Amino acid sequence: VVEQVLAGEAPAAVAAGFHRGLAAGVVRTASALAREHDCHLVALSGGVFQNRLLLELVREGLESNGLEVLFHHRVPPNDGGIALGQAALADARC
Repeated sequence: VVEQVLAGEAPAAVAAGFHRGLAAGVVRTASALAREHDCHLVALSGGVFQNRLLLELVREGLESNGLEVLFHHRVPPNDGGIALGQAALADARC
Protein backbone atom coordinates (compact mmCIF):
# COMPACT_ATOMS: atom_id res chain seq x y z
CA VAL A 1 0.00 0.00 0.00
CA VAL A 2 2.76 2.44 0.94
CA GLU A 3 4.67 1.69 -2.23
CA GLN A 4 1.56 2.24 -4.33
CA VAL A 5 0.81 5.59 -2.68
CA LEU A 6 4.44 6.71 -3.01
CA ALA A 7 4.34 5.69 -6.68
CA GLY A 8 1.46 8.11 -7.17
CA GLU A 9 -1.42 5.67 -7.53
CA ALA A 10 -4.80 7.15 -6.71
CA PRO A 11 -5.68 6.62 -3.05
CA ALA A 12 -9.14 5.32 -3.98
CA ALA A 13 -7.60 2.65 -6.22
CA VAL A 14 -5.11 1.65 -3.51
CA ALA A 15 -7.89 1.42 -0.92
CA ALA A 16 -10.10 -0.63 -3.25
CA GLY A 17 -7.24 -3.03 -3.93
CA PHE A 18 -6.53 -3.36 -0.23
CA HIS A 19 -10.17 -4.20 0.50
CA ARG A 20 -10.35 -6.73 -2.34
CA GLY A 21 -7.14 -8.41 -1.17
CA LEU A 22 -8.22 -8.57 2.45
CA ALA A 23 -11.64 -9.92 1.49
CA ALA A 24 -10.08 -12.57 -0.75
CA GLY A 25 -7.87 -13.74 2.15
CA VAL A 26 -10.82 -13.95 4.53
CA VAL A 27 -12.86 -15.86 1.94
CA ARG A 28 -10.01 -18.32 1.28
CA THR A 29 -9.39 -18.93 4.97
CA ALA A 30 -13.04 -19.24 6.00
CA SER A 31 -13.85 -21.48 3.04
CA ALA A 32 -10.91 -23.78 3.80
CA LEU A 33 -11.89 -24.01 7.48
CA ALA A 34 -15.51 -24.68 6.57
CA ARG A 35 -14.46 -27.54 4.28
CA GLU A 36 -12.08 -28.93 6.90
CA HIS A 37 -14.82 -28.97 9.54
CA ASP A 38 -17.69 -29.93 7.22
CA CYS A 39 -19.48 -26.70 8.04
CA HIS A 40 -21.69 -24.72 5.68
CA LEU A 41 -22.45 -21.71 7.89
CA VAL A 42 -20.20 -18.69 8.51
CA ALA A 43 -20.92 -15.76 10.84
CA LEU A 44 -19.33 -12.39 10.10
CA SER A 45 -19.10 -10.27 13.22
CA GLY A 46 -16.85 -7.76 14.92
CA GLY A 47 -16.09 -4.13 14.29
CA VAL A 48 -14.25 -4.86 11.03
CA PHE A 49 -17.57 -5.84 9.47
CA GLN A 50 -18.96 -2.35 10.06
CA ASN A 51 -17.07 -1.66 6.84
CA ARG A 52 -19.83 -2.22 4.28
CA LEU A 53 -17.46 -2.82 1.36
CA LEU A 54 -15.51 -5.48 3.23
CA LEU A 55 -18.71 -7.10 4.47
CA GLU A 56 -20.19 -7.29 0.97
CA LEU A 57 -17.00 -8.56 -0.67
CA VAL A 58 -16.58 -11.30 1.95
CA ARG A 59 -20.28 -12.21 1.95
CA GLU A 60 -20.37 -12.50 -1.84
CA GLY A 61 -17.19 -14.57 -1.90
CA LEU A 62 -18.38 -16.98 0.77
CA GLU A 63 -21.80 -17.38 -0.83
CA SER A 64 -20.16 -18.08 -4.20
CA ASN A 65 -18.33 -20.93 -2.42
CA GLY A 66 -21.67 -22.39 -1.34
CA LEU A 67 -21.57 -21.15 2.24
CA GLU A 68 -24.47 -19.62 4.14
CA VAL A 69 -23.47 -16.30 5.70
CA LEU A 70 -24.86 -14.74 8.87
CA PHE A 71 -24.26 -11.06 9.58
CA HIS A 72 -25.73 -8.30 11.71
CA HIS A 73 -28.95 -6.59 10.69
CA ARG A 74 -30.37 -4.95 13.81
CA VAL A 75 -27.48 -4.95 16.28
CA PRO A 76 -24.06 -3.43 15.57
CA PRO A 77 -21.21 -5.93 15.07
CA ASN A 78 -18.89 -4.08 17.45
CA ASP A 79 -18.89 -3.28 21.16
CA GLY A 80 -22.56 -2.21 21.15
CA GLY A 81 -23.58 -5.70 20.05
CA ILE A 82 -21.30 -7.30 22.63
CA ALA A 83 -22.79 -5.12 25.37
CA LEU A 84 -26.32 -6.04 24.27
CA GLY A 85 -25.42 -9.72 24.38
CA GLN A 86 -23.92 -9.34 27.84
CA ALA A 87 -27.05 -7.56 29.06
CA ALA A 88 -29.28 -10.28 27.58
CA LEU A 89 -27.20 -12.98 29.28
CA ALA A 90 -27.33 -11.15 32.61
CA ASP A 91 -31.10 -10.77 32.28
CA ALA A 92 -31.49 -14.47 31.47
CA ARG A 93 -29.54 -15.44 34.60
CA CYS A 94 -31.52 -13.20 36.98
